[in-house]
Amino acid sequence: MTAAIREAIRGQALAMGFDAVGFAEARLAEEARAGLAEYIDRGYHGDMGWLAHTATRRGDPRVLWPEARTVVVLGLNYAGDEDPLAATADPEGGAISVYARGQDYHDTVKKRLKTLARWIAAHWPGELKVFVDTAPVMEKPLAQQAGIGWQGKHTNLVSRDFGSWLFLGEIYLSLALEPDMPEEDHCGVCRRCLDACPTHAFPAPYRLDARRCISYLTIEHKGSIPHELRPLIGYRIFGCYDCLAVCPWNKFAQTGHEPAFLPREALTAPRLAELAGLDDAGFRALFAGTSVKRTGRDRFLRNVLTAIGNAPEPEPTLVEAVRRLLDDPSPLVRGAAVWALGRLAEAGQVAVEAEARLAAEPDPEVRAEWQLLALPAAL
Repeated sequence: MTAAIREAIRGQALAMGFDAVGFAEARLAEEARAGLAEYIDRGYHGDMGWLAHTATRRGDPRVLWPEARTVVVLGLNYAGDEDPLAATADPEGGAISVYARGQDYHDTVKKRLKTLARWIAAHWPGELKVFVDTAPVMEKPLAQQAGIGWQGKHTNLVSRDFGSWLFLGEIYLSLALEPDMPEEDHCGVCRRCLDACPTHAFPAPYRLDARRCISYLTIEHKGSIPHELRPLIGYRIFGCYDCLAVCPWNKFAQTGHEPAFLPREALTAPRLAELAGLDDAGFRALFAGTSVKRTGRDRFLRNVLTAIGNAPEPEPTLVEAVRRLLDDPSPLVRGAAVWALGRLAEAGQVAVEAEARLAAEPDPEVRAEWQLLALPAAL
């Protein structure tokens, strides 16, 4: 009887447009909980304090919801038909992570999850709950238990059918259903994802130090980006997908069919000089309905200025854009602008300007950036 229910749910999910469906028992293997504990103990989570605060609920679905017996794991394919790394080579354009170029996936995934959940509730009695990755759910280990894919050496999910390009969501059921067979690890000796990381964020296979990860630094991190990592970020202004893009399993990936995930033209290769001119209203208008909006204008411009500072030549429009932001109301933006100016302008000329700016700058971190540029004049 439960096998028939499981297959009916699977069939309905696929009919509703989900690309991958799997069933797992509402519990996690001890290795998953131990891995999370080690990750937090080593400080790999950086300033994502919510990971530590929710570790108990995250590590056990039944702590999050005691009535849970089955987890339905669902995947939506967002693979594009263009080279995902092309934007990272354009010195005048900003590279936005593939997943963030279209509509915010949280909205699309959750809406579809709720539609499926209503269908389940109408056919079988029992409680259920719907989750996307904003909830304390270890969705990648659950997806592996449900047979959808496995966590590769880059810690992301890899699917034999969809490569690296699946958005995940979960429906927790109080109904006990037979689980699918877990997926095995098919990485073998390959380490392309580890070697592709620009900032060397993988201390070992299957271990990620978020503090060095460009996705963390450009999205989650709220402060200034460490100096030693800024040159390694290149032109990436929101997220990084190098480790996903080079995975050999992507050769089996199919182009996604969900219209909401199609990239907006304005976000495929936006001009850095134009992005640097965004005020708060302009930022909100450009990124309305996308994942980028949640960083806020100031953090986003921090990222844009980092990319501008990595330009190989001091292109006049970029230098002008940087100079306009030296007096921005946000200390985070001003500090990034000072660094970018120091990378683009002639050292002696900037040192003189830095001396003049030091006394007037009220923020200590921004003063420290100017101080670094004033050093040549003092030598």
